[in-house]
Amino acid sequence: METLKKDGNMQQKDLESRGSEHITLVFSLRDEAFGLDVNYVREIVRVPAFITRVPNSPGYIRGVINLRGSIVPVFDMGLKIGMAQKELTDEARIVVVSWNEILFGIIVDSVREVCTIYDARIESAAQINTSMDRKYILGVAKHEDGRLIVLLDLAVLFEIDSIFNEEASGS
Repeated sequence: METLKKDGNMQQKDLESRGSEHITLVFSLRDEAFGLDVNYVREIVRVPAFITRVPNSPGYIRGVINLRGSIVPVFDMGLKIGMAQKELTDEARIVVVSWNEILFGIIVDSVREVCTIYDARIESAAQINTSMDRKYILGVAKHEDGRLIVLLDLAVLFEIDSIFNEEASGS
């Protein structure tokens, strides 16, 4: 009985030292791994053959799709963070995200996995040497297998709050 108690206490301390857990969708863009909190992900769909272009929209906005009766704007994640445009492959997907009940999609090269990342494995974005604007990055996670996963801040990346404020004011 005593050894069980000690083992239980050791496991509890191990969990506490890891910090909070974050369930993360890991996807790739130009052979780099990026992560997004799975709580924002509504679904993952194949890229349709045709995306309706929106006139006079920024280059990173691919257009809109009809997703079971809902019109969903689609953003090219790679272009938004400053990567070169890439031809879409069969592995490309649209990750449909729900933010404050607004749906939008982001095109990624491929979806890799869903994994658990603990606070203890996340480094600050300030310590990263990257050409990508650091304000878009929540941090970098060191996966157990040695990979680095850039954790993205969707609200900042797509300026969601300013879009909502424009819609609310009727602009």
